[in-house]
Amino acid sequence: MTSRIVFYLPGFDPRDPEVYWGLFRREARLTAARRGLDIAVDDPVRSDDGLELAWTARSRGVATRYVLLRWEDIVRARFPQPDWARLQGVPALLWRLWRSGYASDLRREGWRFSTVIFGVHAIYLALILLSLALAGALADLAPAALQPWPLLAVPPVAYALLVGLVRATRGKPLYVPHLVDDTAFTHAYAAGEAPEIAPRLDAFAARIRAAEGEADEVVVVGHSSSSFLGIEVLDRVLARDPGFGTRGTPVTFVSIGSVIPWLGLDRAAQGFRDALLRFGRAREIGWLDVRAPWDWLSIHGQNPLAACGLTPPDPERPAVLGVMISDLITGTDVRRRQWNLFQMHFQLLMASQSAGGFDYLDLMTGPEPIHALASAGRECGLFRELVRQPGL
Repeated sequence: MTSRIVFYLPGFDPRDPEVYWGLFRREARLTAARRGLDIAVDDPVRSDDGLELAWTARSRGVATRYVLLRWEDIVRARFPQPDWARLQGVPALLWRLWRSGYASDLRREGWRFSTVIFGVHAIYLALILLSLALAGALADLAPAALQPWPLLAVPPVAYALLVGLVRATRGKPLYVPHLVDDTAFTHAYAAGEAPEIAPRLDAFAARIRAAEGEADEVVVVGHSSSSFLGIEVLDRVLARDPGFGTRGTPVTFVSIGSVIPWLGLDRAAQGFRDALLRFGRAREIGWLDVRAPWDWLSIHGQNPLAACGLTPPDPERPAVLGVMISDLITGTDVRRRQWNLFQMHFQLLMASQSAGGFDYLDLMTGPEPIHALASAGRECGLFRELVRQPGL
């Protein structure tokens, strides 16, 4: 039996890691039923230090050890933010991004993504104004004999109303506090104001480095915000061990639902851009970028290095695998799910309803080496006009 180790880095998600095991097991069952396969998924086990949750999937002569690298505790410390911190931080961050030209750069590279992100921030600012207007209207209802003293109550009443409105928009379809706080984290990280991240990435790098030689191939999957965190991790691995990936165990990075320019376009993120450029040169590790033009929470227009204002040292790196929504779900489900942005963002991690379309579970548990797919895509020049070409 051949073996594979997959290190999965989730995005900005406060949920327990067992949620991902449940998703993997459920979707593996669907993949197996639709494709006539046998995929057995073991129960998950947390490591003694609590930094990983791991389980094994067996299918078609391949044992895949799937290791979720945990950072949901860091997410929980930043989401949800205290309401007062969010109220102070949003105007200051938007001013910095507008003044630096970031907003127009992001719109150019990912207009759908920027529409969602800045649209959600516009909703948050509108909620502030609505709260002030409602509080002012309540003050006007006070008897004339009490005026102007009720005006003193406007700020605390408006703040209380804002807190309630933000709570009401926490879930679908708007996810206002989640996306606002995710944005705050991303740009704090860009500016070096998230010091808790570096030790966690160092720990992840040590784990990945230690896996070399333990399986026939090593795969690192970075979803959403971990598309850029995964690059940081692998850059750390190569800094400590430049020969990693060249000693008989192929290593592949799979970015999926990528938002690399979200961080890389921030002028404060020079450290990340340096790591991205180094990784762009790192032929020791394969790189496969799975892109979906229908995912409004990813940025998928061009080479991620070029999108961040860098000259790609290798124009064919990463290899790009374009996935159309018809590869995954039927028209009826598209209409039902298309405005649930987070579900669509996770769709690439879920079972395909098509017997021949892209299927993440099939890819992670199947007999085809993932490093071979990345190499084949690179050699064939797999960059595609995703909007016009059918999915693979």
